[in-house]
Amino acid sequence: MAVYRDQAVVLRTQKLGEADRIITLFTKEHGRIKAVAKGVRRTKSKFGARLEPTSYVDLQLFAGKSLDIVTEVASIENFGEELSGDYKDWTTANSILEAAERFTENEHEPALQQFNLVVGALRALAHKTYDSSLILDAYLLRSLAVAGFAPSMTVCSRCEKPGPHKYFSLVGGGSVCSDCKPSAAATPTPETLQLMADLMTGEWVGAVESDPKSRREASGLIAAYLQWHLERGLRSLPLVERI
Repeated sequence: MAVYRDQAVVLRTQKLGEADRIITLFTKEHGRIKAVAKGVRRTKSKFGARLEPTSYVDLQLFAGKSLDIVTEVASIENFGEELSGDYKDWTTANSILEAAERFTENEHEPALQQFNLVVGALRALAHKTYDSSLILDAYLLRSLAVAGFAPSMTVCSRCEKPGPHKYFSLVGGGSVCSDCKPSAAATPTPETLQLMADLMTGEWVGAVESDPKSRREASGLIAAYLQWHLERGLRSLPLVERI
């Protein structure tokens, strides 16, 4: 059909001509798409601030030959209102948006699980449900799992020997026993591996009670594991880690 409706999270925007913008959208039913919002940069635009990064919207689009065209927008939840006032929350949100775009490699390919993870992470951030670093790491781990790259935490990723194990391998897919350990492997504490397992499974009580040292070590492992499987890191992630 030429005209269709969908829900979407705005991932990013870029200028087009004098008054338009190209909006990168992560939609619920149609995956990641790019669409043109005509006249959105004018002060009297009917779209206003509803098409800014982190906005969760219901929209109507016209299917164009190269790019779709946004014809109607209704706000579901403007996460940016809460997030933009806090630097750490805002950079965390941008890392989530960048990761979402990287995890949706093909345009127009539905990715409902990933979509729900993005909306849930942004909502938890905006409502300050948990510490922002825990929300980000939980989102990244679960996104890796949805993409088929879930790191092993409790058994050896190579021989499936029950753990916990002393070593963690990016190449090996997570925890590895001493017999399967490759030449380069990290040696995280048991508390760090437990925190990562809690974030993966949603055991927030244990995650909230974790100590700062375990959180820092877990964040480093998750960032390295993410970079290994995506083949390059997220540009926005170091900005979060400097806080």
